[in-house]
Amino acid sequence: MTINLFEPLMMGDLSLPNRIVMAPLTRNRALHEGDLPHELMALYYAQRASAGLIISEGVQISPEGKGYAWTPGIYSPEQVNGWRLVTQAVHDHGGRIFAQIWHVGRVSHTSLQPHNQAPVAPSAIAAKAHVFNGEGFVPTSRPRALNKEDIARIIEDYRLAAVNAKAAGFDGIELHAANGYLIDQFLRDDSNKRTDAYGGSLENRTRLLVEILDVLATVWPANRIGVRFSPFSSASGAADSNPQATFEYAIAKVDDFGLAYLHLVEGETGGTRDLPPGADLEKLRACFSGVYMANNGFNLELAQQAIASGAADLIAFGRPFISNPDLVERLRQNAPLTPPDQKTFYGGGAEGYTDYPCLNEA
Repeated sequence: MTINLFEPLMMGDLSLPNRIVMAPLTRNRALHEGDLPHELMALYYAQRASAGLIISEGVQISPEGKGYAWTPGIYSPEQVNGWRLVTQAVHDHGGRIFAQIWHVGRVSHTSLQPHNQAPVAPSAIAAKAHVFNGEGFVPTSRPRALNKEDIARIIEDYRLAAVNAKAAGFDGIELHAANGYLIDQFLRDDSNKRTDAYGGSLENRTRLLVEILDVLATVWPANRIGVRFSPFSSASGAADSNPQATFEYAIAKVDDFGLAYLHLVEGETGGTRDLPPGADLEKLRACFSGVYMANNGFNLELAQQAIASGAADLIAFGRPFISNPDLVERLRQNAPLTPPDQKTFYGGGAEGYTDYPCLNEA
């Protein structure tokens, strides 16, 4: 029998009512003082609780992990209390939600860092990218290279973020290792020029990823941890001389943990699904034995094809969920989708956030 998008899936011990995932979406709606989640964010996520799984926007694991104004953190007691509002609202509406834990590394600006310090990275190489600092988009600042003590501290920050995600009532966590952020910077040879145990060989460049997963697995069962990669994306200046080989190795390493899922951006983040020469998604997927979540540019037809053919177990939708809180029902009915207003993607209040109508209200 052909499987379709609307059938349930057991992901480890978590039952998902359908195979439609709300992808992590940065919306810059946290309270400006303290980067706190709040009631409006709880409403936003609750409106979208019909998704088989919600993955939260990226939540920084520390003040140093921040790369954009008004993104929420998960390192203070006040932030944990704010996230409790969100998870409770999602659960009250029958949903499931994972926290995407995030450190941006070099994709930041001194104005966003504690004491206006330089951002951190595997090597002191600036990202070819811009970040929003609350006033406008500015080029990323030149980072300083992390030393071994810094790396140990960051691994502990990830562990504490996992502890806090559990205390906040999340159903699991996703490790953000995509889009040119810190873990991705270590994986790629363009941004990682280290000559110590964290640079050079594939084994060394994946060391931080593995050490972080080791500590996350002391807090959460492995089947409540997912990981996200974007092998062929140039987001935030990401580049590698052989991404196919790099990510075959990294995904095989991740597979050893028995994680909940592998979440791949197929192509350019937020852009084309076209792949560069030498890219082979089937080979990457074959390196992972668990649930595979595909992301990037899916519509109903593409999503149904991917599920029916076995090319994916779950499909993550991003922008369609912004303007269609009832996306699952709209896809089920093959109803028209409301287009999103890009002017309200980042920052602001309820407009373009919680005021998009459902089908029965439109």
